[in-house]
Amino acid sequence: MKGGQVIPNPRTAPRTPSRADRIGIWAFMLAGVGIVAWAVVGAALRIAEALTARDVRVLAEFAGTPAEAPIGPDGAAATVELDRAFLFTDELPMASLVALVTAEVVFAVTVAVVVACLLLLSAATLRGQVFSRRNTRLVGTAGVVGLLGSAAVPFFGNMAANGAFARISERTFENVVMAVDLMPYVLGAFIVAIISTAFSVGERLQRDTEGLV
Repeated sequence: MKGGQVIPNPRTAPRTPSRADRIGIWAFMLAGVGIVAWAVVGAALRIAEALTARDVRVLAEFAGTPAEAPIGPDGAAATVELDRAFLFTDELPMASLVALVTAEVVFAVTVAVVVACLLLLSAATLRGQVFSRRNTRLVGTAGVVGLLGSAAVPFFGNMAANGAFARISERTFENVVMAVDLMPYVLGAFIVAIISTAFSVGERLQRDTEGLV
């Protein structure tokens, strides 16, 4: 402090990334914009197909269901076990159609929110601001929205698939209503918590360091 005015310490003043780092960050940001465009356009096309196509295509999960596939000698049929397949039906119950559209909307919104948070974080990094309360909130928001979206999309997709099963089999085919592997979500939540904690600690350490100047 000099004459009642705080003189910034060059050791604690924000440092902008190097030219190579800036190029890498800008490339990452451009890729993020492309990912959002791909997610939104893809979701819009799938919704349009579901609402206008003669046969609605629905991705369905199977549990131990045998099927025949031409993988034997000279294309002979052989028994395989279905894990996932597309179902085609001329009509879906309204609730299932709404669920199918909702799954696509949730997917597009999730991708857009997560990428937007990361783009804002990248923009702050370009200005030399890595650890801040705003960046901590951005990291936390991206992680929470990503986890919720990754759970909601298959949930609504499964609702749509159940409607397709019911329509095709006239409610005579029994399939698993919902099967969720919790381990990826637990691991994802742990990773989000660790990253958010690291940003929070970094923010506090930076604030304490600046307070010593």
